[in-house]
Amino acid sequence: MSLTLPSYGEWSRADIRGGEIRIVEEHLSHPNDPICKELNGKVTHSRICNGATFVKVDKIVNTRDNSPALLFQDDGGGMDPERIRKCMSLGYSSKKSNTTIGQYGNGFKTSTMRLGADVIVFSRSTHSGRSTQSVGLLSYTFLRKTGQDDVIVPMVDFDISNHWAEPIIYSSQDDWTTNLKTIMEWSPFESKEQLMMQFDDIGTHGSKIIIYNLWLNDEGIYELSFDDDDEDIRLRDEVNHGSSSKTNKRTRELQSHISYCIRYSLRAYASILYLRKLKNFSIILRGKPVEQFNIADDLKHQQVVTYKPQLGGTSEEVLVKATIGFIKEAPELGVSGFNVYHKNRLIRPFWKVTVDGCSKGRCVVGVLEANFINPAHDKQDFERSSIFIRLETRLKQMVNDYWRGHCHFIGYQPPDARSVHPPVGPPAKIQKQCHADQHIFEISASDVQKVHLSQPAIDLAASSRNYELSAEKASRNASKSPSLDQICEENIQLFMRCEEHIHKENELKQTINKLEKELEETRRKCAQLAVHLKNRKQQKALVEQPGKA
Repeated sequence: MSLTLPSYGEWSRADIRGGEIRIVEEHLSHPNDPICKELNGKVTHSRICNGATFVKVDKIVNTRDNSPALLFQDDGGGMDPERIRKCMSLGYSSKKSNTTIGQYGNGFKTSTMRLGADVIVFSRSTHSGRSTQSVGLLSYTFLRKTGQDDVIVPMVDFDISNHWAEPIIYSSQDDWTTNLKTIMEWSPFESKEQLMMQFDDIGTHGSKIIIYNLWLNDEGIYELSFDDDDEDIRLRDEVNHGSSSKTNKRTRELQSHISYCIRYSLRAYASILYLRKLKNFSIILRGKPVEQFNIADDLKHQQVVTYKPQLGGTSEEVLVKATIGFIKEAPELGVSGFNVYHKNRLIRPFWKVTVDGCSKGRCVVGVLEANFINPAHDKQDFERSSIFIRLETRLKQMVNDYWRGHCHFIGYQPPDARSVHPPVGPPAKIQKQCHADQHIFEISASDVQKVHLSQPAIDLAASSRNYELSAEKASRNASKSPSLDQICEENIQLFMRCEEHIHKENELKQTINKLEKELEETRRKCAQLAVHLKNRKQQKALVEQPGKA
């Protein structure tokens, strides 16, 4: 059955009543990020900080209709009844520190809803000497087909401290039974026994999440592809894009590079998801562990650049080390950009800071961890701020400096070596710079002789003097032009002024709306007073009329 993606977004109010969560819908809009990145968000919620040693991601079959479903499972500490309710309610987060990822409390809900219409959660935990297991269902199919006004999340809990499942009743047995019936009717599991069997492979602690009724694309086919690779989960539309057999060798090589594979392959994305290798933890994708890959280890002619970001009013001093170098396929593949991590997690892969169409910075790739800048809510980018602009400017400068000192290693001529010198010795082979792309190519001696025969003689001395005068003039002009730091500071000031104007514009709009409401209220009161005055006049006229009679 083809399902239409709902306009889901932020649920801002939740109320726990009798073992179920009632979340009141206020404003909903679904995210548009690629599914691989949503899977990335789900993998990150694998309870690494809760003692888990693995997270398993796999395809299973929904036995109700034989459709594919996604499985996420870990062996972490699990969630007790209170924690699973907080997990499945939007807007709640126990991570209040700015040193952790996941402060907004919406990651689990938005990532699962982006992948499929329905999700069921199983969790087993021991807390304060009490062992419990819980089942929760967040089902858009249930809400839509039953016409619910509130978003109801039915949940049931069991006390397993005495080695059998004793129902935990919060309000009444009827409420608990109703929740269980709802879960069995709208989940892949039709009986209580099937539900209980899902805890068999969880062990004494851990969680299992099953996302089913996966979304379809415009052609009515599942957005996720499980058949292209038995050891991977891929985004179907990206896999098919550019897969024609007519593509040339260079294009095929580019499409096999990690920078392209992460667009559609979960295995490729998960391999670079963490900057430092995880200790005692593994991501198992479709039965095979993901091998972590550090992009910096694959660079040639590496250089480590130290960067001290300016953090504005804070007195804290931060030291950032960026590794920069050429990809091993240089100069054939034009892959470039910085891979920026935040607290060990990849936020922005292959961020291209140079201008498109320019050879400067070709094949230059960098890796750094920027913990001093805040990521956006979806963890797919950074918040636009003055610190972000400074970072982007500094990365551009890193590329320019590295290119100036290393571009000759991959066959490009350094920008500072463009001066024209007269040929010395026999013209066996003369290197000439190609101004279009800065490549170096060779001219044979016979070609040079043809050029000398067909062209008049050139006064090399005069040419050299003219070049020196031009160089001196260019040097004077360059000294008058603003420095990179000045341009950067000017950009920051312009950005701050722009932000200030936007803020003032929003304040003015709010003031206008407030005044319009006050005006409307005043008009309403005036209309009421006019009606009241008219009625009083009519009443007065009626009272005076008998007297006149």
